Amino acid sequence: MGRRPVFLAILAAALVLVPAAPVASAAGRFDLDSADIPALQARMASGRLTAVDLTSTYLDRIHRIDGKVNAVLALNPAALSQASASDARRRAHRLRGPLDGIPVLVKDNVDTRDQWTTAGSRALRGYPAKDATLITRLRDAGAVILGKANLSEWANFRAAKPTSGWSGVGGQTNNPYVLDRNPCGSSAGSAAGVAASLAQVAIGSETDGSIVCPAGMTATVGHKPSLGLVSRTGVVPISAEQDTAGPIARNVVDVALTLSVLQGRDPSDPATLTYPRNQPGDYAKFLRPGVLRGARIGLWRLPVLGQATDAIMTSARNSLVKAGATVVEVSLPYQDRLLEPEFPALLTEFHRDIDAYLATRPTGPRNLAGLIAYNRADPLEQTCFAGQELFEQALAAPPPSDPGYLAGRAELSDLARRSLDETLVAYDLDAIASPTNPPAWKTDCAVGDNDVIPSSTPAAVAGYPDVTVPAGFAGPLPVGISFMGARWSDARVLALAADFERVAPARVPPRYLPTMPS
Repeated sequence: MGRRPVFLAILAAALVLVPAAPVASAAGRFDLDSADIPALQARMASGRLTAVDLTSTYLDRIHRIDGKVNAVLALNPAALSQASASDARRRAHRLRGPLDGIPVLVKDNVDTRDQWTTAGSRALRGYPAKDATLITRLRDAGAVILGKANLSEWANFRAAKPTSGWSGVGGQTNNPYVLDRNPCGSSAGSAAGVAASLAQVAIGSETDGSIVCPAGMTATVGHKPSLGLVSRTGVVPISAEQDTAGPIARNVVDVALTLSVLQGRDPSDPATLTYPRNQPGDYAKFLRPGVLRGARIGLWRLPVLGQATDAIMTSARNSLVKAGATVVEVSLPYQDRLLEPEFPALLTEFHRDIDAYLATRPTGPRNLAGLIAYNRADPLEQTCFAGQELFEQALAAPPPSDPGYLAGRAELSDLARRSLDETLVAYDLDAIASPTNPPAWKTDCAVGDNDVIPSSTPAAVAGYPDVTVPAGFAGPLPVGISFMGARWSDARVLALAADFERVAPARVPPRYLPTMPS
């Protein structure tokens, strides 16, 4: 990508914002927003579309639209050459699978050897030593790496009152449905970029809520996989006990196809060594109509998220029942004992894991203390959430050998697993459904986020799968529904989510409203 990333806020300051538009092809026009990967591959197979055409269309949309969404941190100058190579493989009948020629955005905490990887921090501007394992898998599958997505700096683990979607490198990502509203979570650019049809698929990452919450708030589909399903090698960490990467797309089938490429064992990530040998290699084949018929779903309502969200859950419940599912209202145990011990455990784990990651970087600060010193010296790192209280607390946190830490983490993980396992068994459930998010709050650097959203925590801490799909709208603001299951049940929860998407289609393209209508 040359000496510097291309910062789109500079390029797009005066660009006109337009909604998703049909795409011209040799055989007519089609709707990019609703097209899934199988439909795109069918068009390319018939000669009505090329990977270069598709990539060019996404690049054009980025230049026309991203000036107000600000989801894309940097474009990959090699994107069109990668697309051209895909077209050459197609002509030679040597395609590598369903992702060949498909443009993918990557959260900028995932190492890419040919682009800067910054985690949103000016301290990390520079190239990593090599690709993350998941990037190698995307490249091997023929995917076009379109560019890097903006994110909450350091995945929202720097300041006591962060503002989701803001980074010192990329500025503020906006929710494409209402631009002054927040996109939530640290994978903000990944979700907002997909929602605005700036890429077919995006890669996000999550420690607790950072895939599912932004997906829910932007009416996209996000999958937080079981811990160990996708390698974290080369992903800027918070906690090896909870971190994972996963796909975000506008529909479940694209998420399933991308997960099929990302997953697998990696000797450099010990969590993947527990990956079951019988884990499916193709998640899309499980997405059959009628999966909900006869399924038993536990509905965890969480009325704390507000009346509008609860009304959408009532509608979702009715749709599940109409599709033939049995819905049992449940309340997950131990929740009051999860939130408080999670934070101190993450402090210890962040200090351990960020120091290990920084040691792999060719340049930049070598440890957490170096990051703290950098932030104190750079005024641009203090233009939104100015503090770095979490960094400072992590620096002073007990080491990972501390008996108190070890006991706390063991209890925390045990309670999270039991909260899900015991509920699944007690009610003979296939999955537990819950609201993913409330309607998006207004972005305000002065006050930070309003994001105490408990639905993601059990699956995040337990390391179990969590898939969110659009469930409805509170006015113009999307609300998602999450399907959580036992560890390694990713195929099952994806299938249930896909059938819900089929029987209760809720997603509509964003209209890029400047603010809430009066």
